[in-house]
Amino acid sequence: MKTAEEAIAWIHSLLPFGIKPGLARMEAMLAALDHPEEKLQAIHVAGTNGKGSTVSFLRHMLQADGWSVGTFTSPYVEQFAERISMNGVPIGDADLLAAAQKIRPLVEEIAKTPLGSPTEFEVLTAMMLWHFGEVVRPDICLVEVGLGGRMDSTNVISPLVSVITTIGYDHMHILGDTLSEIAYEKAGIIKPGTPVVVGNVPEEALAVIGEVAVDKQASLTLFGADFGVETDVVQPEPGVEAFEWKWQRKPAATYKLAMIGPHQRENAAVALATLSVLEKQTACMIREETRREGLKQASWPGRFEYMQQKPDIILDGAHNKEGYEALAAVLEARYPGKKMIMLLAATREKDICDLLAPFHELDIDFMFTTFDFPRAQSAEVLYERAEVASKRCISDWRAALTEVREQMAEEDVLVVAGSLYFVSDVRRGFVG
Repeated sequence: MKTAEEAIAWIHSLLPFGIKPGLARMEAMLAALDHPEEKLQAIHVAGTNGKGSTVSFLRHMLQADGWSVGTFTSPYVEQFAERISMNGVPIGDADLLAAAQKIRPLVEEIAKTPLGSPTEFEVLTAMMLWHFGEVVRPDICLVEVGLGGRMDSTNVISPLVSVITTIGYDHMHILGDTLSEIAYEKAGIIKPGTPVVVGNVPEEALAVIGEVAVDKQASLTLFGADFGVETDVVQPEPGVEAFEWKWQRKPAATYKLAMIGPHQRENAAVALATLSVLEKQTACMIREETRREGLKQASWPGRFEYMQQKPDIILDGAHNKEGYEALAAVLEARYPGKKMIMLLAATREKDICDLLAPFHELDIDFMFTTFDFPRAQSAEVLYERAEVASKRCISDWRAALTEVREQMAEEDVLVVAGSLYFVSDVRRGFVG
Protein backbone atom coordinates (compact mmCIF):
# COMPACT_ATOMS: atom_id res chain seq x y z
CA MET A 1 0.00 0.00 0.00
CA LYS A 2 1.40 3.35 -1.04
CA THR A 3 -1.66 5.60 -0.95
CA ALA A 4 -4.62 6.25 1.34
CA GLU A 5 -6.93 5.02 -1.42
CA GLU A 6 -5.11 1.68 -1.48
CA ALA A 7 -5.31 1.50 2.31
CA ILE A 8 -9.08 2.09 2.24
CA ALA A 9 -9.47 -0.54 -0.48
CA TRP A 10 -7.58 -3.04 1.68
CA ILE A 11 -9.78 -2.22 4.71
CA HIS A 12 -12.92 -2.67 2.61
CA SER A 13 -11.60 -6.02 1.37
CA LEU A 14 -12.09 -7.31 4.91
CA LEU A 15 -15.84 -6.65 4.79
CA PRO A 16 -16.65 -10.26 3.73
CA PHE A 17 -15.33 -11.45 7.11
CA GLY A 18 -18.50 -9.82 8.49
CA ILE A 19 -19.26 -9.35 12.17
CA LYS A 20 -17.44 -11.74 14.50
CA PRO A 21 -18.19 -10.87 18.13
CA GLY A 22 -15.31 -11.43 20.51
CA LEU A 23 -12.17 -9.67 21.66
CA ALA A 24 -9.45 -12.26 21.02
CA ARG A 25 -8.37 -10.81 17.66
CA MET A 26 -8.33 -7.27 19.09
CA GLU A 27 -6.27 -8.39 22.07
CA ALA A 28 -3.76 -10.09 19.79
CA MET A 29 -3.33 -6.98 17.65
CA LEU A 30 -3.03 -4.65 20.64
CA ALA A 31 -0.46 -6.89 22.32
CA ALA A 32 1.65 -6.75 19.15
CA LEU A 33 1.29 -2.94 19.17
CA ASP A 34 2.44 -2.71 22.82
CA HIS A 35 -1.04 -1.75 24.03
CA PRO A 36 -1.69 1.78 22.73
CA GLU A 37 -5.16 1.65 24.31
CA GLU A 38 -3.55 1.92 27.75
CA LYS A 39 -2.25 5.38 26.84
CA LEU A 40 -5.69 6.87 26.20
CA GLN A 41 -8.01 8.96 28.34
CA ALA A 42 -11.42 8.02 26.98
CA ILE A 43 -15.18 8.18 27.26
CA HIS A 44 -16.88 5.03 25.94
CA VAL A 45 -20.35 5.52 24.44
CA ALA A 46 -22.82 2.67 23.80
CA GLY A 47 -26.54 2.66 23.05
CA THR A 48 -29.14 1.72 20.48
CA ASN A 49 -29.63 5.31 19.33
CA GLY A 50 -28.07 8.64 20.17
CA LYS A 51 -24.42 7.59 20.28
CA GLY A 52 -23.26 9.83 17.43
CA SER A 53 -25.25 12.85 18.58
CA THR A 54 -24.03 12.47 22.16
CA VAL A 55 -20.43 12.23 20.93
CA SER A 56 -20.97 15.39 18.87
CA PHE A 57 -22.35 17.29 21.87
CA LEU A 58 -19.43 16.12 24.02
CA ARG A 59 -16.83 16.97 21.39
CA HIS A 60 -18.14 20.46 20.77
CA MET A 61 -18.32 21.29 24.48
CA LEU A 62 -14.87 19.91 25.26
CA GLN A 63 -13.30 21.61 22.24
CA ALA A 64 -14.89 24.91 23.20
CA ASP A 65 -13.24 24.48 26.59
CA GLY A 66 -9.82 24.01 24.97
CA TRP A 67 -9.48 20.22 25.03
CA SER A 68 -8.01 18.33 22.09
CA VAL A 69 -10.57 15.64 21.27
CA GLY A 70 -10.20 12.44 19.25
CA THR A 71 -13.40 10.74 18.07
CA PHE A 72 -14.15 7.29 16.73
CA THR A 73 -17.60 7.03 15.13
CA SER A 74 -19.47 4.89 12.64
CA PRO A 75 -20.71 4.67 10.04
CA TYR A 76 -19.23 7.54 8.08
CA VAL A 77 -21.56 10.00 6.36
CA GLU A 78 -19.34 12.27 4.26
CA GLN A 79 -16.00 10.48 3.90
CA PHE A 80 -14.40 7.28 5.15
CA ALA A 81 -11.66 9.07 7.11
CA GLU A 82 -14.13 10.88 9.37
CA ARG A 83 -14.49 7.73 11.45
CA ILE A 84 -11.14 8.63 13.04
CA SER A 85 -11.10 12.38 13.63
CA MET A 86 -9.14 14.90 15.67
CA ASN A 87 -11.05 18.00 16.78
CA GLY A 88 -13.62 17.22 14.12
CA VAL A 89 -11.05 16.94 11.31
CA PRO A 90 -10.84 13.51 9.65
CA ILE A 91 -7.53 11.67 9.78
CA GLY A 92 -5.25 12.82 6.96
CA ASP A 93 -4.19 10.60 4.09
CA ALA A 94 -0.61 10.21 5.36
CA ASP A 95 -1.72 9.21 8.87
CA LEU A 96 -4.42 6.88 7.53
CA LEU A 97 -1.85 5.15 5.33
CA ALA A 98 0.67 4.91 8.19
CA ALA A 99 -1.92 3.34 10.50
CA ALA A 100 -2.96 0.81 7.84
CA GLN A 101 0.66 -0.07 7.10
CA LYS A 102 1.27 -0.59 10.83
CA ILE A 103 -1.77 -2.86 11.28
CA ARG A 104 -1.76 -4.89 8.05
CA PRO A 105 1.14 -7.25 8.88
CA LEU A 106 -0.55 -8.07 12.19
CA VAL A 107 -3.82 -8.80 10.43
CA GLU A 108 -2.13 -11.13 7.97
CA GLU A 109 -0.37 -13.02 10.77
CA ILE A 110 -3.55 -13.41 12.84
CA ALA A 111 -5.43 -14.57 9.74
CA LYS A 112 -3.14 -17.62 9.66
CA THR A 113 -4.13 -18.64 13.18
CA PRO A 114 -7.31 -20.37 14.41
CA LEU A 115 -8.65 -16.91 15.32
CA GLY A 116 -9.14 -16.12 11.64
CA SER A 117 -8.82 -12.73 9.98
CA PRO A 118 -9.75 -9.62 11.92
CA THR A 119 -12.84 -7.89 10.54
CA GLU A 120 -13.05 -4.49 8.90
CA PHE A 121 -14.31 -2.86 12.09
CA GLU A 122 -11.67 -4.55 14.23
CA VAL A 123 -8.95 -3.23 11.92
CA LEU A 124 -10.42 0.28 12.06
CA THR A 125 -10.54 0.08 15.85
CA ALA A 126 -6.92 -1.02 16.05
CA MET A 127 -5.88 1.76 13.66
CA MET A 128 -7.73 4.30 15.79
CA LEU A 129 -6.19 3.11 19.04
CA TRP A 130 -2.69 3.15 17.58
CA HIS A 131 -3.19 6.58 15.97
CA PHE A 132 -4.55 8.18 19.14
CA GLY A 133 -2.29 6.29 21.53
CA GLU A 134 1.01 6.66 19.65
CA VAL A 135 0.74 9.48 17.11
CA VAL A 136 -1.50 12.41 18.09
CA ARG A 137 -2.27 11.79 21.81
CA PRO A 138 -5.44 13.90 22.28
CA ASP A 139 -6.48 15.10 25.74
CA ILE A 140 -9.46 12.76 25.51
CA CYS A 141 -10.96 10.25 23.09
CA LEU A 142 -14.69 9.77 22.55
CA VAL A 143 -15.09 6.17 21.44
CA GLU A 144 -18.42 5.08 20.00
CA VAL A 145 -19.32 1.40 20.24
CA GLY A 146 -19.89 -0.25 16.89
CA LEU A 147 -22.41 -2.94 17.85
CA GLY A 148 -23.65 -3.97 21.28
CA GLY A 149 -20.83 -3.45 23.74
CA ARG A 150 -19.75 -6.56 25.59
CA MET A 151 -18.12 -8.19 22.56
CA ASP A 152 -17.58 -5.05 20.50
CA SER A 153 -14.03 -4.46 19.33
CA THR A 154 -13.91 -1.10 21.16
CA ASN A 155 -14.42 -2.86 24.50
CA VAL A 156 -10.69 -3.11 25.10
CA ILE A 157 -10.36 0.37 26.56
CA SER A 158 -10.52 1.41 30.21
CA PRO A 159 -12.46 4.69 30.06
CA LEU A 160 -12.85 7.48 32.56
CA VAL A 161 -16.62 7.35 32.06
CA SER A 162 -18.91 4.83 30.36
CA VAL A 163 -22.13 6.05 28.73
CA ILE A 164 -25.24 4.12 27.68
CA THR A 165 -27.53 6.48 25.77
CA THR A 166 -30.62 4.40 24.96
CA ILE A 167 -31.78 0.79 24.81
CA GLY A 168 -34.13 -0.36 22.06
CA TYR A 169 -34.83 -3.12 19.59
CA ASP A 170 -32.05 -3.21 16.99
CA HIS A 171 -29.58 -5.82 15.70
CA MET A 172 -31.72 -8.42 17.45
CA HIS A 173 -30.25 -11.20 15.31
CA ILE A 174 -26.98 -10.60 17.18
CA LEU A 175 -27.86 -8.92 20.49
CA GLY A 176 -30.99 -10.81 21.53
CA ASP A 177 -34.77 -10.63 21.26
CA THR A 178 -35.60 -8.88 24.54
CA LEU A 179 -34.67 -5.52 26.05
CA SER A 180 -33.02 -7.39 28.92
CA GLU A 181 -30.77 -9.33 26.56
CA ILE A 182 -29.90 -6.21 24.56
CA ALA A 183 -29.22 -4.25 27.74
CA TYR A 184 -26.88 -6.98 28.97
CA GLU A 185 -24.81 -6.62 25.81
CA LYS A 186 -24.73 -2.81 26.07
CA ALA A 187 -23.86 -3.00 29.77
CA GLY A 188 -20.82 -5.05 28.84
CA ILE A 189 -18.86 -1.80 28.48
CA ILE A 190 -19.15 -1.18 32.24
CA LYS A 191 -15.73 -1.54 33.86
CA PRO A 192 -14.91 -2.16 37.54
CA GLY A 193 -15.13 1.07 39.53
CA THR A 194 -15.77 3.22 36.45
CA PRO A 195 -18.78 5.58 36.68
CA VAL A 196 -21.62 5.09 34.20
CA VAL A 197 -24.05 7.67 32.81
CA VAL A 198 -27.34 6.17 31.60
CA GLY A 199 -29.88 7.92 29.40
CA ASN A 200 -33.64 7.46 29.16
CA VAL A 201 -33.90 3.67 29.03
CA PRO A 202 -36.87 1.37 29.78
CA GLU A 203 -37.20 -0.05 33.30
CA GLU A 204 -36.55 -3.59 32.05
CA ALA A 205 -33.22 -2.51 30.57
CA LEU A 206 -32.30 -0.34 33.56
CA ALA A 207 -32.71 -3.29 35.90
CA VAL A 208 -30.10 -5.26 33.96
CA ILE A 209 -27.72 -2.30 33.76
CA GLY A 210 -28.11 -1.81 37.51
CA GLU A 211 -27.23 -5.44 38.22
CA VAL A 212 -24.07 -5.24 36.11
CA ALA A 213 -23.08 -1.94 37.75
CA VAL A 214 -23.50 -3.39 41.24
CA ASP A 215 -21.42 -6.41 40.26
CA LYS A 216 -18.68 -4.12 38.90
CA GLN A 217 -18.98 -1.62 41.78
CA ALA A 218 -19.58 1.11 39.21
CA SER A 219 -21.60 4.16 40.24
CA LEU A 220 -24.66 5.05 38.14
CA THR A 221 -25.83 8.52 37.11
CA LEU A 222 -29.37 8.10 35.80
CA PHE A 223 -31.68 10.08 33.54
CA GLY A 224 -34.81 10.93 35.50
CA ALA A 225 -33.19 10.38 38.90
CA ASP A 226 -29.96 12.41 38.78
CA PHE A 227 -30.58 14.57 35.71
CA GLY A 228 -33.23 15.28 33.10
CA VAL A 229 -34.83 17.81 30.77
CA GLU A 230 -37.97 19.89 30.84
CA THR A 231 -40.39 18.85 28.12
CA ASP A 232 -41.48 22.41 27.26
CA VAL A 233 -39.15 24.15 24.82
CA VAL A 234 -39.05 27.49 23.07
CA GLN A 235 -37.53 28.56 19.76
CA PRO A 236 -35.46 31.66 20.53
CA GLU A 237 -34.28 31.90 16.92
CA PRO A 238 -34.80 30.02 13.63
CA GLY A 239 -33.39 26.49 13.68
CA VAL A 240 -32.62 26.59 17.41
CA GLU A 241 -34.45 25.14 20.42
CA ALA A 242 -33.94 26.12 24.05
CA PHE A 243 -34.53 23.67 26.89
CA GLU A 244 -33.94 23.40 30.61
CA TRP A 245 -31.48 20.83 31.99
CA LYS A 246 -31.84 19.61 35.54
CA TRP A 247 -28.82 18.28 37.44
CA GLN A 248 -29.32 16.71 40.84
CA ARG A 249 -30.58 19.33 43.34
CA LYS A 250 -29.19 22.38 41.57
CA PRO A 251 -31.39 24.99 39.83
CA ALA A 252 -32.26 24.14 36.22
CA ALA A 253 -30.04 25.69 33.54
CA THR A 254 -31.18 26.75 30.06
CA TYR A 255 -29.27 25.66 26.95
CA LYS A 256 -29.78 26.12 23.21
CA LEU A 257 -29.50 23.40 20.56
CA ALA A 258 -29.34 23.49 16.79
CA MET A 259 -30.02 19.72 16.75
CA ILE A 260 -33.79 19.50 16.86
CA GLY A 261 -36.21 17.18 18.63
CA PRO A 262 -36.99 15.72 22.06
CA HIS A 263 -34.52 12.89 21.50
CA GLN A 264 -31.73 15.41 20.91
CA ARG A 265 -32.61 17.23 24.12
CA GLU A 266 -32.21 13.91 25.93
CA ASN A 267 -28.90 13.24 24.15
CA ALA A 268 -27.71 16.72 25.18
CA ALA A 269 -28.76 16.01 28.76
CA VAL A 270 -26.71 12.80 28.72
CA ALA A 271 -23.70 14.72 27.36
CA LEU A 272 -24.02 17.40 30.05
CA ALA A 273 -24.27 14.76 32.77
CA THR A 274 -21.24 12.98 31.34
CA LEU A 275 -19.19 16.18 31.57
CA SER A 276 -20.24 16.62 35.19
CA VAL A 277 -19.05 13.09 35.98
CA LEU A 278 -15.86 13.67 33.96
CA GLU A 279 -15.11 16.74 36.06
CA LYS A 280 -15.11 14.59 39.19
CA GLN A 281 -12.89 11.99 37.53
CA THR A 282 -10.29 14.45 36.27
CA ALA A 283 -10.62 17.36 38.73
CA CYS A 284 -10.85 19.61 35.65
CA MET A 285 -13.66 22.16 35.69
CA ILE A 286 -15.42 22.71 32.37
CA ARG A 287 -16.63 26.28 32.05
CA GLU A 288 -20.35 26.97 31.83
CA GLU A 289 -19.98 29.33 28.88
CA THR A 290 -18.14 26.69 26.87
CA ARG A 291 -20.88 24.14 27.57
CA ARG A 292 -23.44 26.59 26.19
CA GLU A 293 -21.30 27.47 23.19
CA GLY A 294 -20.51 23.84 22.40
CA LEU A 295 -24.10 22.60 22.61
CA LYS A 296 -25.37 25.32 20.31
CA GLN A 297 -22.60 24.67 17.78
CA ALA A 298 -23.01 20.89 17.76
CA SER A 299 -24.26 19.21 14.60
CA TRP A 300 -24.31 15.68 13.24
CA PRO A 301 -24.73 14.99 9.52
CA GLY A 302 -27.81 13.01 8.56
CA ARG A 303 -29.72 13.65 11.80
CA PHE A 304 -32.79 15.68 10.83
CA GLU A 305 -30.50 17.67 8.57
CA TYR A 306 -31.96 20.23 6.17
CA MET A 307 -30.47 19.98 2.69
CA GLN A 308 -32.64 22.82 1.43
CA GLN A 309 -35.70 24.81 2.43
CA LYS A 310 -38.77 25.90 0.44
CA PRO A 311 -39.30 23.17 -0.50
CA ASP A 312 -37.88 21.49 2.58
CA ILE A 313 -35.68 18.44 1.99
CA ILE A 314 -34.59 16.68 5.19
CA LEU A 315 -32.19 13.77 5.68
CA ASP A 316 -32.57 11.60 8.76
CA GLY A 317 -30.67 8.42 9.52
CA ALA A 318 -33.54 6.77 11.41
CA HIS A 319 -32.95 3.04 10.97
CA ASN A 320 -34.76 1.31 13.84
CA LYS A 321 -38.05 1.54 15.71
CA GLU A 322 -36.92 4.12 18.25
CA GLY A 323 -35.26 6.21 15.54
CA TYR A 324 -38.45 6.28 13.49
CA GLU A 325 -40.49 7.16 16.58
CA ALA A 326 -38.18 10.13 17.20
CA LEU A 327 -38.42 11.20 13.55
CA ALA A 328 -42.23 10.99 13.59
CA ALA A 329 -42.37 13.11 16.75
CA VAL A 330 -40.22 15.85 15.20
CA LEU A 331 -42.19 15.85 11.93
CA GLU A 332 -45.48 16.07 13.79
CA ALA A 333 -44.19 18.98 15.90
CA ARG A 334 -42.66 20.94 12.99
CA TYR A 335 -45.20 20.14 10.26
CA PRO A 336 -48.58 19.63 11.97
CA GLY A 337 -51.25 18.61 9.48
CA LYS A 338 -48.82 18.85 6.58
CA LYS A 339 -48.70 16.37 3.71
CA MET A 340 -45.20 14.97 3.26
CA ILE A 341 -43.23 12.63 1.01
CA MET A 342 -40.78 10.06 2.38
CA LEU A 343 -38.10 8.41 0.24
CA LEU A 344 -37.08 5.34 2.18
CA ALA A 345 -34.60 2.45 1.95
CA ALA A 346 -33.82 -0.18 4.57
CA THR A 347 -31.70 -3.25 5.19
CA ARG A 348 -33.02 -6.81 5.00
CA GLU A 349 -33.15 -7.51 8.73
CA LYS A 350 -35.61 -4.66 9.38
CA ASP A 351 -39.36 -5.18 9.83
CA ILE A 352 -40.75 -2.37 7.67
CA CYS A 353 -44.25 -2.59 9.20
CA ASP A 354 -42.82 -2.14 12.67
CA LEU A 355 -40.63 0.75 11.54
CA LEU A 356 -43.45 2.68 9.88
CA ALA A 357 -46.01 2.24 12.67
CA PRO A 358 -45.21 5.69 14.20
CA PHE A 359 -46.25 7.41 10.94
CA HIS A 360 -49.80 6.05 10.71
CA GLU A 361 -51.26 9.30 12.06
CA LEU A 362 -49.26 11.45 9.62
CA ASP A 363 -50.15 12.26 6.01
CA ILE A 364 -47.18 10.81 4.12
CA ASP A 365 -46.72 9.47 0.60
CA PHE A 366 -44.08 6.72 0.80
CA MET A 367 -41.66 6.04 -2.04
CA PHE A 368 -39.60 2.88 -1.46
CA THR A 369 -36.22 2.42 -3.07
CA THR A 370 -32.92 0.59 -2.55
CA PHE A 371 -29.21 1.35 -2.66
CA ASP A 372 -25.84 -0.26 -3.26
CA PHE A 373 -25.17 -2.10 0.00
CA PRO A 374 -24.74 -5.83 0.69
CA ARG A 375 -27.68 -6.03 3.12
CA ALA A 376 -30.00 -3.58 1.34
CA GLN A 377 -33.58 -4.76 0.94
CA SER A 378 -35.14 -4.44 -2.53
CA ALA A 379 -37.60 -1.65 -3.22
CA GLU A 380 -40.18 -4.20 -4.33
CA VAL A 381 -40.07 -6.16 -1.06
CA LEU A 382 -40.38 -2.98 1.00
CA TYR A 383 -43.33 -1.91 -1.13
CA GLU A 384 -45.10 -5.26 -0.78
CA ARG A 385 -44.62 -5.51 2.98
CA ALA A 386 -45.31 -1.92 3.99
CA GLU A 387 -48.78 -1.44 5.46
CA VAL A 388 -49.29 2.20 4.52
CA ALA A 389 -52.06 3.92 2.58
CA SER A 390 -50.03 5.72 -0.07
CA LYS A 391 -46.99 3.98 -1.51
CA ARG A 392 -44.98 3.31 -4.65
CA CYS A 393 -41.50 2.01 -5.46
CA ILE A 394 -38.62 3.01 -7.72
CA SER A 395 -35.48 0.87 -7.45
CA ASP A 396 -33.11 3.60 -8.64
CA TRP A 397 -33.01 6.05 -5.75
CA ARG A 398 -31.36 8.73 -7.87
CA ALA A 399 -34.21 8.57 -10.38
CA ALA A 400 -36.72 8.60 -7.53
CA LEU A 401 -35.10 11.64 -5.92
CA THR A 402 -34.94 13.50 -9.23
CA GLU A 403 -38.60 12.77 -9.96
CA VAL A 404 -39.75 13.95 -6.55
CA ARG A 405 -37.69 17.14 -6.63
CA GLU A 406 -39.00 18.04 -10.07
CA GLN A 407 -42.57 17.72 -8.85
CA MET A 408 -42.22 19.46 -5.47
CA ALA A 409 -43.93 22.76 -4.82
CA GLU A 410 -42.41 25.35 -2.50
CA GLU A 411 -44.60 24.32 0.43
CA ASP A 412 -43.84 20.57 0.09
CA VAL A 413 -41.70 18.51 2.47
CA LEU A 414 -39.47 15.59 1.46
CA VAL A 415 -37.88 13.33 4.08
CA VAL A 416 -35.12 10.90 3.07
CA ALA A 417 -34.72 8.17 5.68
CA GLY A 418 -33.74 4.56 6.30
CA SER A 419 -30.23 3.25 6.67
CA LEU A 420 -27.47 5.69 7.56
CA TYR A 421 -25.54 4.23 4.64
CA PHE A 422 -28.41 5.19 2.33
CA VAL A 423 -28.67 8.69 3.81
CA SER A 424 -24.91 9.04 3.34
CA ASP A 425 -25.22 8.20 -0.36
CA VAL A 426 -28.02 10.72 -0.83
CA ARG A 427 -26.20 13.40 1.13
CA ARG A 428 -23.17 13.22 -1.12
CA GLY A 429 -25.45 14.09 -4.02
CA PHE A 430 -26.29 17.37 -2.31
CA VAL A 431 -22.94 18.44 -0.89
CA GLY A 432 -20.66 16.92 -3.56
